Amino acid sequence: MNPCLTGLTCFACAAPHDPRVLQTVCTRCGMPLRVDYDLRPFKPSGPPTLWRYAPVLPIEPEQAVTLHEGFTPLLQAGERLFIKDEARNPTGSFKARGMSLAVSMAKALGARALVAPSAGNAAGALAAYGAAAGLPVTVALPDDTPRAFIEECRHYGAEVHLVPGSIADAGKWLKANGPRDAFDVSTLKEPYRVEGKKTMAYEIFEQLDRSLPDAIIYPTGGGTGLVGMWKAFGEMERLGWIGPERPRLVSVQAEGCAPVVKGFAARAEKTEPWPSPRTEAYGLRVPSPIGGFICLTSLRETHGTALAVAEAEIAPAAQELARRTGIDVCPEGGAAWAATKQLYASGWLKPADRVVLFNTGTGLKYR
Repeated sequence: MNPCLTGLTCFACAAPHDPRVLQTVCTRCGMPLRVDYDLRPFKPSGPPTLWRYAPVLPIEPEQAVTLHEGFTPLLQAGERLFIKDEARNPTGSFKARGMSLAVSMAKALGARALVAPSAGNAAGALAAYGAAAGLPVTVALPDDTPRAFIEECRHYGAEVHLVPGSIADAGKWLKANGPRDAFDVSTLKEPYRVEGKKTMAYEIFEQLDRSLPDAIIYPTGGGTGLVGMWKAFGEMERLGWIGPERPRLVSVQAEGCAPVVKGFAARAEKTEPWPSPRTEAYGLRVPSPIGGFICLTSLRETHGTALAVAEAEIAPAAQELARRTGIDVCPEGGAAWAATKQLYASGWLKPADRVVLFNTGTGLKYR
């Protein structure tokens, strides 16, 4: 492991936990754990992958389970508008980042099998990284998940179970019926997927010549990326790379499943479960994000906002952005583009603002 890794601390109650053994959530309050480091100045170096930032990752690159994830392109889509195209990752989505770190740490700490519920992309990434690690994988997905996601998991050798309902129902099914000896790498129910996702912020900083944008538009399901980038900004300040300024974070959800948007509008401290979640942007169909309270904190602290996009706008927006840029835009990326246009129209985003929009994965798996 990285010798700079100093411990794990609960995001909610600050209880310390031992990083030398497998950990899930806080043993005191059941909330997600944060990875802590003794941060030391460094200059990113090495190949164009997320492992350029090894000094702020929990495991050394030579010990990692990697498919060369990360350092995806930041593509210009306007004079001040950029798209971070996460479709270029292994398995075609940003989930590769988190799963590389989660699987690396799980294997290093003795896990013998892995399990997770998923809306689609996370299951494919887990199946691939589990295969690379030589660890058996079991996943559960909603039974209406597009066929490409299901076949992807089977292609990598994972055991796949289809469950009526949402990712929350898939999680309940696994808890009751999944293999007893498998380690759960669900979103924010282990500490290290956040560490992979936070590298998106480090990359943006490097790709923008050691500066940050004015706003980041991020489609939000479980919220690991939002939490990760917010965490990364704090680390960058401690490293002396930036001052107290932060990009305004924007959480984008679908009107049929918008617990973060609802919580933000209500100025709540935590999100509440969303009843009967519906959206064909499957990555956004997460009704009960365990890290919802951290997402709300990140939005407030960065003076950001949260928007819910009408379902009828998502597919046309994805097609519009694809035809405008040549990027393979997924529905979640379409939702982000629809929200971006609303923010410009309302004046919340100004023409002079430098804006980064996330396309979180390939659209091919949805067709």
